[in-house]
Parts: sequence; C-alpha cells; structure tokens
Amino acid sequence: MSGAKLTSDPYNLIIAGVGGQGNVLASRILGQMLLRKGLVVTIGESFGANQRGGSVSSHIRISSESTYSPLVPYHAAHAVIGLEATETFRILSEYGNPEVKVICNTRPIHSVYVISGECKYPKTEKIRSWMEELSAQCWFLDATDEAMKLGSPVYGNIILIGAMAAIGELPLDREAFKAVLSETMAPDKMEVNLKAFDLGSSMIRTGGLA
Repeated sequence: MSGAKLTSDPYNLIIAGVGGQGNVLASRILGQMLLRKGLVVTIGESFGANQRGGSVSSHIRISSESTYSPLVPYHAAHAVIGLEATETFRILSEYGNPEVKVICNTRPIHSVYVISGECKYPKTEKIRSWMEELSAQCWFLDATDEAMKLGSPVYGNIILIGAMAAIGELPLDREAFKAVLSETMAPDKMEVNLKAFDLGSSMIRTGGLA
C-alpha cells in the first residue's frame, strides 16, 4: 500500500501527559492507525520521574517513505496532544512554533510539588493564554470529565484521538480506529471506545463542547 499524503513530511506529533493517563497506549493506537494508511511511523518515549504522576511524552514521527530518528527536534512539532495542561505547556515551550496545533485536556493533575505546597498550580486562564501565544490554534476539551461519564477516566485519551482525527491534520478515521481496536481490545470494550472516539470528533466540531 502506498503512503497517504501528508501536509509535512515528516509530520511530528507529540503526546504530553503524566504517568497513568494512558499516554503510551494512545501513541500505540495512533501509530497503528497511521501504519494502516501505508505510512512509516517512528515512536519515541520520554519519561520523567519513573512513577505514576511523572512526566511522560510520546514523540510520533510520520512519513510517507522514510524512517526518522524517534525524537522530534526542538521547536519542530506540527501538533501536540495534551493529556495534562501544564505538561502540554512544558512540551510547547520546547517543541512549539508559530504553526503548531494543540489539543489539550483541561483536567489538571497536581504534581507532588503542588500537593506539598512547594509551588502553585497555574490558573487555567493563564495556562490557556500561554499556550495560545505558543501555537497557531488550540482546542481545550474537558476530555476527562466526559470520559468519566463513559465509566472511566482512561477513555480521555481515546476522546483526544478522536479529536485529533477531526482536525484533519493526519489521515486518521473511525474505520482505522475500529480496525486497530478489534486487534488490541476485548470485544466488550469496542462500543464504549468507539463512543469516546466519536465524542472527541464531535467536540472539535462544536468548539470543545460535548
């Protein structure tokens, strides 16, 4: 199968979050979806503190014909999917540029430093302002809140995959997602994951509202 057409080759996507949010699972699902389109996909992972709550970022480099080094060069991301807002901002400060597009989950996760009182978590409005200054376009989605309505916060990463499909930056679609799902998850999880994917796509079309 020949590779699908890309707006940039390579196309550099980073998923930013903290341990326990399903960051690595999201990168694997996206990678498999893109492989089904005949694209060459290289994934690199970067971990902070090796524990639940530590920083985790997945670098996904997508090409129609070449294999690239697994980590995105500084200030060369085309898109960032943020599972946690402050982690998204941290990634943007290193890999963002005036053309990057951002999809960010609004639910904060407080680090041990915030919990202990050593530092304060920035106000939501401030974080949004910072990210808008460092990107071409941002979508802020209440992915975790909507995932909880589906039964578990883990569906938040699937909602964000659906959102990424909806912005039209990559050849991602429901058919490819369903095919990957059928190979990686139990049949009884299919319906709820498809609902999460569809919800993410719908939230982009309605400006971030469920």
